[in-house]
Amino acid sequence: MKNYLEKLIKQENLSVDEMKDATKYCFTDGVTDSEIAAFLTALQSKGETADEIAGMVDVIRSQSTFKTTNIKNAMDNCGTGGDRSYSFNISTTSAFVIAGAGVTVAKHGNRSISSKTGSADVLEHLGVSLTFTNDHVEEMLHENKIAFLYAPNVHKALKPFSKVRKDLGLPTIFNAIGPLTNPVPLDSQLLGVYRRDMVQMLGEALNKLGRRRAVVVNGAGFMDEASLAGINHLVILDEGKLTPFTLRPEEVDLPTYQNEAIRGGNAKDNAAILRNVLNGKKGAYYDTVLLNAGLGLFANGAAKTIKAGINLARESIDSGAAMERLQRLVEFSKKIPSGVL
Repeated sequence: MKNYLEKLIKQENLSVDEMKDATKYCFTDGVTDSEIAAFLTALQSKGETADEIAGMVDVIRSQSTFKTTNIKNAMDNCGTGGDRSYSFNISTTSAFVIAGAGVTVAKHGNRSISSKTGSADVLEHLGVSLTFTNDHVEEMLHENKIAFLYAPNVHKALKPFSKVRKDLGLPTIFNAIGPLTNPVPLDSQLLGVYRRDMVQMLGEALNKLGRRRAVVVNGAGFMDEASLAGINHLVILDEGKLTPFTLRPEEVDLPTYQNEAIRGGNAKDNAAILRNVLNGKKGAYYDTVLLNAGLGLFANGAAKTIKAGINLARESIDSGAAMERLQRLVEFSKKIPSGVL
């Protein structure tokens, strides 16, 4: 570890293999909290690269006891958080819309860190279990097209990192890699990030991690979701090729709203918003979900264009398919404590 720390302090980047080696050491019994803290701090001070992100993610995923082997063409649409917009749970709501359109969504998420309500908080309030096993997830992904993977449940080996991150109280590489550590082998991904300077780099990291297709977005107002407030900055990864582009709401026939119009609240408030959207209640929340779900369907390749993705998203909501995905996940969750499963 000392050699790697010296390189980072000198502002030298680590290769993928060096990053894997350093990260593996952090999982050993011999590592100290001080070494992990120094490692994370030095990385943050230098600035992470796509190689470093990909190397760390590979090791973290390998440490997960959560393994799925029979899931094909799965995607995730989790954002990094950190935008301080206090918006409602956009990606969580959009996940049910994407699943309702027929795409398999392995939704990875956590409790609130930088927002009022994280995906786990709102889903728990709605009655979704946070303790799905491998078998539960595979069954739901096959039969319902969506399941929730609660990060602490699928990454129990990360406790040493969690303690150090809490003690540090500073941004680290984990603020960027959370959505990348989904243990399900993903074919495609929609990834939101609040830092515009990381859009291209995260696209490169997704390529190194083997995604067939992906879209990385930094929304108007530096949101970690696509926003209807103005210009969104994106990059699309398609079979190894990265192409940057911008997107305005009027280009996909959607209205403009200020980001204040999509603020959320506590878990109860956001659960109500999510249900209202899936029930087809029109307004800023609904249109924002259309945009993000449409982008997700485009990122997956289920839609050839973003406009086509938005049309599929609207049909998913209006047909009741999106709400059905939520209801089935809740009903499935109710059976778990009873020992039925």
